[in-house]
Amino acid sequence: MVKIAFGSVGDSFSVASLKAYLSEFIATLLFVFAGVGSAIAFNKLSSDAPLDPPGLVAVAVAHAFALFVGVSIAANISGGHLNPAVTFGLAIGGNITILTGFFYWIAQLLGASVACLLLKFVTNGEAIPTHGVAAGMNALGGVVMEIVITFALVYTVYATAADPKKGSIGIIAPIAIGFIVGANILAAGPFSGGSMNPARSFGPAVASGDFSQNWIYWVGPLIGGGLAGLIYGDIFIGSYSPLPASEDYA
Repeated sequence: MVKIAFGSVGDSFSVASLKAYLSEFIATLLFVFAGVGSAIAFNKLSSDAPLDPPGLVAVAVAHAFALFVGVSIAANISGGHLNPAVTFGLAIGGNITILTGFFYWIAQLLGASVACLLLKFVTNGEAIPTHGVAAGMNALGGVVMEIVITFALVYTVYATAADPKKGSIGIIAPIAIGFIVGANILAAGPFSGGSMNPARSFGPAVASGDFSQNWIYWVGPLIGGGLAGLIYGDIFIGSYSPLPASEDYA
């Protein structure tokens, strides 16, 4: 049974919540700065050549490392979501209220946007690469690809961080989350771009002014994250009796 809760204004504007929003802003900014920055650096070093296999690996590793660090530095304050799809998936499972999740979204989108604007400034106007489906692939294919890889990400978040029975595996949760993102970028990068994160796609769209395919990276990740929250959070965790409250991803 879905455990979605709207929440209260008092809880969403408590001191702890305000600190969580700031933490999400900072961690998302640092993650996107490193992730998008790695793509810009590759383009510059390769004289704007198309992304080749070594470049794809480099970008995937940069995202994996940056997300591992981002989740780690925010986990004790906000849970380390850094991603509206993760927040949405956790809301479906009752780990965060809708109202608080909405403010998480704002913090994450602002962090990603500021990161990309900073990159544009410090690189003296280098082009900010935006997500888009590859030539020969249609939008529906991109949406389905993003659904699958975001499902994998949010399912991993639940299994390693939000499950009350996670035990000692919770210690390595940031590593597992970073690894699945890196692996998914290797698999989906040449096709849909491997976003899994509406904020990661929104920031470059703001800095470049190109929102032409941005909707794909909202629809796909939110569906994938929601399905993961429904299946793991509602079916698996919901079957525990009694249902313990998650402390790590609240």
